Order: sequence, then C-alpha cells, then structure tokens
Amino acid sequence: MKVSGLLLDNLKISVDSIRSNSLRTILTVLIIAIGIMALVGILTAVEAIKSTISNEFIYMGANTFSIRRLRSYENMDGRVVSNPVIKYEDATKFKDDFTFPARVSIHVEGTGSATVKYEDIKTNPTISVYGVDENYLITSGEFIADGRNFTSNEVLSGDNLVIIGNQLKTKLFGSNNNAIEEYIFIGNLKYRITGILEDKGSAFGEGGNTCLIPLNSARKNFNTSYNDYIINVMPDAPGTLDLAVSEAEGVFRNVRKLTVYDINNFQIRKSDSMVARMLENISVLTIGSSVIGLITLLGASIGLMNIMLVSVSERTREVGIRKALGAKSETIKQQFLFESVFIGQLGGALGIVLGVIAGNIITLFTGGSFVVPWLWVFIGVLLCFVVGIASGYIPAVKASKLEPIEALHYE
Repeated sequence: MKVSGLLLDNLKISVDSIRSNSLRTILTVLIIAIGIMALVGILTAVEAIKSTISNEFIYMGANTFSIRRLRSYENMDGRVVSNPVIKYEDATKFKDDFTFPARVSIHVEGTGSATVKYEDIKTNPTISVYGVDENYLITSGEFIADGRNFTSNEVLSGDNLVIIGNQLKTKLFGSNNNAIEEYIFIGNLKYRITGILEDKGSAFGEGGNTCLIPLNSARKNFNTSYNDYIINVMPDAPGTLDLAVSEAEGVFRNVRKLTVYDINNFQIRKSDSMVARMLENISVLTIGSSVIGLITLLGASIGLMNIMLVSVSERTREVGIRKALGAKSETIKQQFLFESVFIGQLGGALGIVLGVIAGNIITLFTGGSFVVPWLWVFIGVLLCFVVGIASGYIPAVKASKLEPIEALHYE
C-alpha cells in the first residue's frame, strides 16, 4: 500500500508540474503528435487503399484467372519473338473443349475511342466498347444495378444491345431518369440499353464509362479481326484454382497446336497475383512512410529530452527540497520519467486521432471505406512510450543525482 501511495504521489506531482508549464507541454505534445500523425496518417491511407483493392478484386481474387496473348519478347539470342494473338476461333474452341467445372467467358475490345450519343447529348470520344458473352459479368466481378444481362442467344445472334456503365448513364440520362429500353448511338450504330452496371467507383479506372455489347455484335460492327481475345475462367469450387489452371494450360496448348518441345505463346494470369503485385508495390510506400514518421519521432524525442533537461534545471531547488525532506533518488527519477511518459502519451493520443482522420480523408479520393489500423495504433502508443522513456531517462537520472545542499543553493 505504501509503494502504491508513493506512486500516486509521484503521478500527482508529475501532473501538477505539467500543468504549471502548460505552454511548454503543449508545444512538446504537438511535436510528438505531428510525428505520430505522419506515421499513422499515411499508414491509415495505405491500409484503406489495400482494403479498397481487396474489395475491388473480391470476385476476381483467389478463384479467377485469365488466358491472354503473351506479348513479344527478346530471347537469349537477341531475336524478337512475336507471339500470335488469341483469335475468336481459339477462344471459342477452348470454351468448347474445357470440360473442367468452371464458368468460362470471352471478351474483346471493340474500340477505346467511341462517341456515345443520346438525343442531343453526346460524350467525348473516350468511351471503351467491349464485346462480351453471357458469362463475362460473373467472371469479371461486375454487377447489374438495373436491367438484365445478355442471354446466350443474344450473344450468338449479335443483337444490337448494350449494357452501359453507371457514370455513362448519368452523363446521358441524368441521375433520376430510367435508361432501360432506351436507344443510344455508339458512333453511327443504334443500340438498345438492357442493363446498367453497378457503380464501383473510379479508384481503378473508368469502368463507369464502359459499353458492353454482345460478342458477335462487336465482331460484326467493329474491326476485331486483329484484336486479342481474352478468356476468363472461374472454377466452380474455390479450392480447385491451381488444378483448373493446369487443365486450362493443357487444353489451350492443344488449341494452339503446340508440341511438347514448344514453350507457351500465351500467358495465364491469376487475379490474386495481380492483387499481390499491387499490394507489394504499396508495401514500398508503407516502408517509406514508416521511415519518415520515425525520423519525425526521433526529432520529437530530442525535443522532449531538451525540454526535460530544461525542466530539471528550472526545478533544481525543488529537487533539493524534496531530497532534504527524505525523498530518495529513485523517487526523483521516477517522477521525471512519469512526466516524460505522460507527455509522450498525450502527444501520441493526439497524433493517432489526427492521423486516422487525415488518412481516411485521403481515402475519400480513392473511394475507400473508413479504416482504423489498430495494429499501427498500438505501435504508435508503444512508440510514444519508448520515446517518453528514452527522452526522459537522462534528465531523470541527472535530477536523481543532484546533491541536496548544492541543489538548495542553486540560483
């Protein structure tokens, strides 16, 4: 009980000392808060971006892969190897031959510079038009907000139907008007709207400005002869992705008529690997922001140490009186350490709150959701405790070693 009472007395003295030097305390707290805010703020934004990426690829994540043309490359002899495009015949043959339990879709870019018109309203020539089949939406993680998807018969017949992005719908029809069954012009071609895509935000491109038309409509109305067709595959069972990839590679090698001695002239890309690469790039930002925050905290700890040393000098007579009244050196050291740690925790709490707010403000521009990085909050509290101990230890030891008689004579 005596020990706990002594600790409470020391805490009370420390708090009273901090209150009596409010201006100095506020400046020190702000220095520490800025360091923690820089660290927690940037890392909050990074965590929110990671969360946004994961959400965007939730349906294109660990259970989907695509087959694409392997771009030209230079071999060891210095010769450029040009790989053939994936033709419509290659893609449809794969879809017919691939018997693995999975959803298979085919799509191709018709144009990336279309002008879309409704009555007197016309867009800039920046609209992307894709020819897709009936499975495209489910394998690409897209959803219909209003209307319906294409049927397999509509895809085969090449009807002039279109599914438009939410942003494009707003540009042409406004936010309140219903666009289903309305007719628009893509270039000089008239299309009937059957569906509106769900708005996924603009963090990963301008998907909201896209037009999706039946695959054979794209082949009929756009020059897709030399375009690369892309095949998306989503296995029915999530745990069978690797098995499906191996099966798909064998089937497509047969489609390409490759021998056992030929290397693949196509690539299979798992969407989780794309996410991994993006997150790996973001981890570099995490390291950089951590270094910046730690450097700022180092400066804050030096500032806190200087202020504590000044505090020791100003309160030398107070220390002398306390020692003359029987206070032990350990008690004096404990008091100054309490002050340093308390100031550090005040700065840390303020910095964490400001950092979380600042980080989430940044995420508003990426369409992310509110995130509290609890791990980094804990690390921030721990860092502030370490800063308080490290900054206060030398001043505390200096105060505890003061001789009572010399301290009482100090002016």
